[in-house]
Amino acid sequence: MAPEPSYDLKESLGYFSLTNIVVGDMIGAGIFTTSGLLLAELHDPRLLLILWGIGGVIALCGALSYSELGASFPRAGGEYAFLSELFSPLSGFLSGWISFFVGFSAPLAASSLAFSEYLVRTLPYGNDMEQVMLIKKAIAIGIILVFALIHYSGLRSGSKVQNLLTMLKVGLILVLVLVGFAFGEGSFQHFTVQMEVAKGWAGMKTMGLALMWIMFAYSGWNASTYLGSEIINPLKNIPRSLISGTLFVMLIYLALNILYVYAVPAGDMKGVISIGGLAANKLFNLTMDRVFSLFIVVILLSAISVLTIIGPRVYYAMAESGHFFGIAKKINRSNVPGISILLQSGLAIVFVLSGTFDQIITLLSFSLGIFPILAVIGVFKIRAKGQSKLKSPWYPAPQILFIIFSVVILVLAFLERPIESSIALGVILVGIPAYYLLKHYNRIQTV
Repeated sequence: MAPEPSYDLKESLGYFSLTNIVVGDMIGAGIFTTSGLLLAELHDPRLLLILWGIGGVIALCGALSYSELGASFPRAGGEYAFLSELFSPLSGFLSGWISFFVGFSAPLAASSLAFSEYLVRTLPYGNDMEQVMLIKKAIAIGIILVFALIHYSGLRSGSKVQNLLTMLKVGLILVLVLVGFAFGEGSFQHFTVQMEVAKGWAGMKTMGLALMWIMFAYSGWNASTYLGSEIINPLKNIPRSLISGTLFVMLIYLALNILYVYAVPAGDMKGVISIGGLAANKLFNLTMDRVFSLFIVVILLSAISVLTIIGPRVYYAMAESGHFFGIAKKINRSNVPGISILLQSGLAIVFVLSGTFDQIITLLSFSLGIFPILAVIGVFKIRAKGQSKLKSPWYPAPQILFIIFSVVILVLAFLERPIESSIALGVILVGIPAYYLLKHYNRIQTV
């Protein structure tokens, strides 16, 4: 049984702020970058939409399961808190370990790189500038540092920024979708384009990789559980925020992907990262490409912001339980884990400097897919022990669907991209000796 930590964080978040955090975390780089990469692998726009729908169902099954876990264990840390309580401190530590090295810092890097892609797209001759890749990386690093400073200054002020950015994000997306369909020059004939699709085992592996990338775009369906110690009435607000936020984002994602295919012929869409800007270009003109790219720049700010909020709470919770470096639990004058915020931001900058966009999302997607499976298995355990404080509906169907789909996706994605997947597994394995070393070190420090 994990030791019961004594958190110094204050309860300050209600349903509205929590739902904004879920929506803000989910709607980020993934939906505005992966569809072009996905179509380059899948070759079929209809299959693309089907997989986005399946991804939404998987995320909703996860949200239903985490609603029960979050209501039963309302603590900072998400999977770390759940797994430490339900299985062992080691399993919880490994989830936090991978969260630190990949799970939050890599999405933060990916969102920041997407931000720079779209920002450069708004500039005249942006992608034709000399040293454009260096400029994009510099912009990504700059925005990471800006939000590190904002959230270092306190959660109350940071959550206000987050709420504003999320509402602005949703409004801009709705404008993009409505204006695109009402006035844009697209065609539903793009859905009927016949392209060469991989068959058999090769096609299955490709779909597995595609679904893993899609689940990266849906990641964040569990966001409010990372802030359990700072939530007002968690029994009520955690489930409501997870389920309503996930459903809303699922509808937004399907609408955006339909718009992408409506706007862009499949052959032109393949492999394009800044797919939102390209869609605006095809629907209207180059000027609107820049306008909508600027909209997406603003939208991505919300994702960068929320990742800077939730990740450090995991490292804080680990340090409070004695499973991480003690410095990570230090609370600054603004009552936030300031050192953890700075550590995560620094690691995200390392990812920006060292990796390409598709390498980063493959590594993080595989990493993010492992520990939620164990956490959802934990729902069966708390039901059996009578520990569940809130029974989620349709049990056990959502849990079984989530586990089966998640395992199949990981296996197929590993076979398709073994290098990035092996690196993720390697980081987890390195965490095992690190756990015992940190445990020994912290024991010595307390003597």
